[in-house]
Amino acid sequence: MPVLMLVRHGQSQWNLENRFTGWIDIDLSEQGVREAREAGEKLKGYKFDVAFTSDLIRAQRTLDIILDIIGRDNIPVYKDKALNERMYGDLQGLNKDETRQKYGAEQVKLWRRSFDVAPPNGESLKNTAERVIPYYEKYIVPELKAGKNVLVSAHGNSLRALLMYLENLTKEQIVETEIPTGFPRKYILDDNLNIIEAKYI
Repeated sequence: MPVLMLVRHGQSQWNLENRFTGWIDIDLSEQGVREAREAGEKLKGYKFDVAFTSDLIRAQRTLDIILDIIGRDNIPVYKDKALNERMYGDLQGLNKDETRQKYGAEQVKLWRRSFDVAPPNGESLKNTAERVIPYYEKYIVPELKAGKNVLVSAHGNSLRALLMYLENLTKEQIVETEIPTGFPRKYILDDNLNIIEAKYI
Protein backbone atom coordinates (compact mmCIF):
# COMPACT_ATOMS: atom_id res chain seq x y z
CA MET A 1 0.00 0.00 0.00
CA PRO A 2 1.64 3.25 -1.10
CA VAL A 3 2.03 6.23 1.23
CA LEU A 4 1.50 9.83 0.11
CA MET A 5 2.95 12.37 2.55
CA LEU A 6 2.14 16.07 2.20
CA VAL A 7 4.21 18.68 4.06
CA ARG A 8 3.63 22.41 4.08
CA HIS A 9 6.96 24.22 4.16
CA GLY A 10 8.25 25.63 7.43
CA GLN A 11 7.56 29.25 8.34
CA SER A 12 9.00 31.66 5.78
CA GLN A 13 10.49 35.04 6.57
CA TRP A 14 7.33 36.72 5.23
CA ASN A 15 5.09 34.35 7.24
CA LEU A 16 6.99 35.69 10.24
CA GLU A 17 6.43 39.26 9.08
CA ASN A 18 2.71 38.52 8.44
CA ARG A 19 2.96 39.40 4.75
CA PHE A 20 1.28 37.87 1.70
CA THR A 21 3.99 35.88 -0.04
CA GLY A 22 2.46 34.08 -3.02
CA TRP A 23 5.02 33.59 -5.78
CA ILE A 24 7.66 35.86 -4.22
CA ASP A 25 10.66 33.60 -3.57
CA ILE A 26 11.20 34.08 0.16
CA ASP A 27 13.40 31.73 2.21
CA LEU A 28 12.61 30.04 5.52
CA SER A 29 12.88 31.90 8.82
CA GLU A 30 14.92 30.41 11.66
CA GLN A 31 11.68 28.97 13.04
CA GLY A 32 10.90 27.57 9.58
CA VAL A 33 14.20 25.70 9.57
CA ARG A 34 13.33 24.27 13.00
CA GLU A 35 9.88 23.24 11.75
CA ALA A 36 11.43 21.51 8.74
CA ARG A 37 13.82 19.66 11.05
CA GLU A 38 10.92 18.64 13.31
CA ALA A 39 9.05 17.33 10.26
CA GLY A 40 12.14 15.35 9.32
CA GLU A 41 12.31 13.85 12.80
CA LYS A 42 8.65 12.79 12.52
CA LEU A 43 9.35 11.12 9.19
CA LYS A 44 12.31 9.06 10.35
CA GLY A 45 11.53 5.45 9.61
CA TYR A 46 9.59 6.23 6.42
CA LYS A 47 11.17 5.17 3.15
CA PHE A 48 10.25 7.54 0.33
CA ASP A 49 11.03 6.59 -3.26
CA VAL A 50 10.41 9.94 -4.95
CA ALA A 51 9.68 13.53 -3.93
CA PHE A 52 7.94 16.51 -5.50
CA THR A 53 8.18 20.18 -4.63
CA SER A 54 7.40 23.61 -6.01
CA ASP A 55 9.55 26.12 -7.86
CA LEU A 56 10.00 28.19 -4.67
CA ILE A 57 12.94 28.04 -2.27
CA ARG A 58 10.94 27.75 0.96
CA ALA A 59 9.36 24.46 -0.15
CA GLN A 60 12.57 23.17 -1.71
CA ARG A 61 14.65 23.93 1.38
CA THR A 62 12.06 22.27 3.63
CA LEU A 63 12.28 19.17 1.45
CA ASP A 64 16.09 19.22 1.45
CA ILE A 65 16.18 19.38 5.26
CA ILE A 66 13.67 16.54 5.61
CA LEU A 67 15.46 14.28 3.12
CA ASP A 68 18.80 14.93 4.81
CA ILE A 69 17.42 14.03 8.24
CA ILE A 70 15.75 10.82 7.05
CA GLY A 71 18.74 9.80 4.94
CA ARG A 72 16.92 9.82 1.60
CA ASP A 73 18.70 12.73 -0.10
CA ASN A 74 19.59 10.53 -3.10
CA ILE A 75 16.02 9.93 -4.33
CA PRO A 76 14.59 11.61 -7.45
CA VAL A 77 13.21 15.09 -6.71
CA TYR A 78 10.92 16.87 -9.19
CA LYS A 79 10.41 20.64 -8.97
CA ASP A 80 7.56 22.38 -10.75
CA LYS A 81 5.74 25.71 -10.56
CA ALA A 82 2.45 23.79 -10.81
CA LEU A 83 2.90 23.14 -7.06
CA ASN A 84 3.59 26.80 -6.24
CA GLU A 85 1.61 28.75 -3.68
CA ARG A 86 -1.39 30.76 -4.89
CA MET A 87 -0.38 33.87 -6.76
CA TYR A 88 -1.70 36.65 -4.51
CA GLY A 89 -1.51 39.36 -7.16
CA ASP A 90 -1.70 42.91 -5.83
CA LEU A 91 -1.58 41.64 -2.22
CA GLN A 92 1.90 40.12 -2.51
CA GLY A 93 4.27 41.77 -0.07
CA LEU A 94 1.50 43.53 1.86
CA ASN A 95 1.05 43.14 5.61
CA LYS A 96 -2.06 41.05 6.33
CA ASP A 97 -3.25 43.21 9.25
CA GLU A 98 -2.92 46.40 7.24
CA THR A 99 -4.75 44.74 4.34
CA ARG A 100 -7.63 43.83 6.71
CA GLN A 101 -7.81 47.43 7.88
CA LYS A 102 -7.95 48.65 4.29
CA TYR A 103 -10.39 46.12 2.79
CA GLY A 104 -12.13 44.64 5.85
CA ALA A 105 -11.59 41.31 7.59
CA GLU A 106 -14.37 39.50 5.73
CA GLN A 107 -13.05 40.50 2.30
CA VAL A 108 -9.53 39.39 3.19
CA LYS A 109 -10.85 36.08 4.57
CA LEU A 110 -12.67 35.55 1.26
CA TRP A 111 -9.47 36.18 -0.68
CA ARG A 112 -7.44 33.90 1.57
CA ARG A 113 -9.79 31.01 2.28
CA SER A 114 -12.64 30.85 -0.25
CA PHE A 115 -12.61 28.48 -3.20
CA ASP A 116 -13.38 30.75 -6.13
CA VAL A 117 -12.77 34.38 -5.10
CA ALA A 118 -9.40 35.69 -6.29
CA PRO A 119 -7.52 38.69 -4.88
CA PRO A 120 -6.95 41.55 -7.34
CA ASN A 121 -4.80 40.25 -10.24
CA GLY A 122 -4.19 36.98 -8.38
CA GLU A 123 -5.41 33.40 -8.23
CA SER A 124 -8.33 31.88 -6.39
CA LEU A 125 -8.01 28.43 -4.82
CA LYS A 126 -10.00 27.17 -7.82
CA ASN A 127 -7.33 28.59 -10.15
CA THR A 128 -4.63 26.96 -8.03
CA ALA A 129 -6.43 23.61 -8.15
CA GLU A 130 -6.61 23.87 -11.94
CA ARG A 131 -2.82 23.54 -12.09
CA VAL A 132 -2.18 21.37 -9.01
CA ILE A 133 -4.67 18.56 -9.76
CA PRO A 134 -3.60 17.91 -13.39
CA TYR A 135 0.04 17.82 -12.21
CA TYR A 136 -0.88 15.37 -9.45
CA GLU A 137 -2.75 13.13 -11.88
CA LYS A 138 -0.06 13.22 -14.56
CA TYR A 139 3.11 12.89 -12.46
CA ILE A 140 2.32 11.76 -8.90
CA VAL A 141 -0.48 9.23 -9.48
CA PRO A 142 1.71 6.98 -11.71
CA GLU A 143 4.33 6.80 -8.95
CA LEU A 144 1.68 5.84 -6.39
CA LYS A 145 0.17 3.27 -8.75
CA ALA A 146 3.64 1.76 -9.09
CA GLY A 147 3.57 1.22 -5.32
CA LYS A 148 6.04 3.98 -4.52
CA ASN A 149 5.96 6.12 -1.38
CA VAL A 150 5.75 9.79 -2.34
CA LEU A 151 6.72 12.91 -0.38
CA VAL A 152 5.37 16.32 -1.46
CA SER A 153 6.71 19.56 0.01
CA ALA A 154 4.58 22.50 -1.06
CA HIS A 155 2.46 25.40 0.22
CA GLY A 156 -0.66 26.12 2.24
CA ASN A 157 -2.91 26.72 -0.76
CA SER A 158 -1.44 24.27 -3.26
CA LEU A 159 -1.81 21.60 -0.57
CA ARG A 160 -5.33 22.81 0.36
CA ALA A 161 -6.28 22.33 -3.31
CA LEU A 162 -4.84 18.82 -3.28
CA LEU A 163 -6.39 17.96 0.09
CA MET A 164 -9.80 19.16 -1.14
CA TYR A 165 -9.47 16.87 -4.15
CA LEU A 166 -8.18 13.83 -2.23
CA GLU A 167 -10.69 14.07 0.61
CA ASN A 168 -13.68 15.26 -1.47
CA LEU A 169 -14.19 18.38 0.63
CA THR A 170 -16.87 20.91 -0.28
CA LYS A 171 -16.26 24.58 -0.99
CA GLU A 172 -17.66 25.33 2.46
CA GLN A 173 -15.38 22.82 4.19
CA ILE A 174 -12.22 24.06 2.49
CA VAL A 175 -12.87 27.63 3.74
CA GLU A 176 -12.29 26.41 7.29
CA THR A 177 -9.34 24.14 6.43
CA GLU A 178 -5.91 25.29 7.56
CA ILE A 179 -2.75 23.27 6.92
CA PRO A 180 -0.13 23.89 9.62
CA THR A 181 3.50 24.48 8.70
CA GLY A 182 5.82 21.55 9.24
CA PHE A 183 3.17 18.94 10.15
CA PRO A 184 3.23 16.03 7.69
CA ARG A 185 -0.17 14.74 6.56
CA LYS A 186 -0.05 11.03 5.82
CA TYR A 187 -2.29 9.16 3.38
CA ILE A 188 -2.25 5.38 3.23
CA LEU A 189 -3.78 4.33 -0.09
CA ASP A 190 -5.08 1.08 -1.50
CA ASP A 191 -4.19 -0.25 -4.97
CA ASN A 192 -6.90 1.95 -6.51
CA LEU A 193 -5.58 4.98 -4.58
CA ASN A 194 -8.60 5.13 -2.33
CA ILE A 195 -7.73 6.58 1.07
CA ILE A 196 -7.45 4.00 3.85
CA GLU A 197 -6.09 6.46 6.40
CA ALA A 198 -5.50 10.21 6.49
CA LYS A 199 -3.94 11.95 9.49
CA TYR A 200 -1.31 14.42 10.64
CA ILE A 201 1.70 12.82 12.25
